[in-house]
Amino acid sequence: MSDLIPSLLAALEQPVEGSSDFDLNPEVALPEGRILRPAGVLIGVQVDVPVPRVILTKRSSSLKHHPGQIAFPGGKVEPDDKDVVHAALREAQEEIGLSPDQVQVMAQLPTHETVTGFQVSPVLGFVTGQFDPVPEPGEVAEVFTVPLAHVLDSANYLVQSRRWRGTRRYYYVVPFGPYYIWGATARMLRALAGRLEA
Repeated sequence: MSDLIPSLLAALEQPVEGSSDFDLNPEVALPEGRILRPAGVLIGVQVDVPVPRVILTKRSSSLKHHPGQIAFPGGKVEPDDKDVVHAALREAQEEIGLSPDQVQVMAQLPTHETVTGFQVSPVLGFVTGQFDPVPEPGEVAEVFTVPLAHVLDSANYLVQSRRWRGTRRYYYVVPFGPYYIWGATARMLRALAGRLEA
């Protein structure tokens, strides 16, 4: 197993606060008493490979929300889910064919508030054994992986911006090859990278 894995596990012992799509936009005033919908996503790290890799998806271009964007497998907590961990594992199985039996849950990371009104709980899990992705065609256009070392190196992150609803919004980007990883996905990975620097 890579030397990076013990460092990551040690970093998880450090207490940290949650993150938000608004971290780089402190002028945004969030309403008091807002109700956020719970969701769980899986930061799945393949560890039975020469170089540990993080599993990501490219969302279908036909989806109403966030078409074509890079995301973790996951989604909102449904009434039948026991908790956010169960939701993340269920969604990963539905979206990319990853069996929960292949995932060793290592930690539930601090929540991330999205601009779309979700409180996302990232679930870090180590994926073992052979994994042959089966993308859900209605939701997932592609399943791919990036080296864990790439997303845990803060030097690989950029801050970019665009106009959204009449104001300029700033966000993290962590490009990898042809993949433009940005927004909430990049912010949650950046939070994980930050823990190794603490």
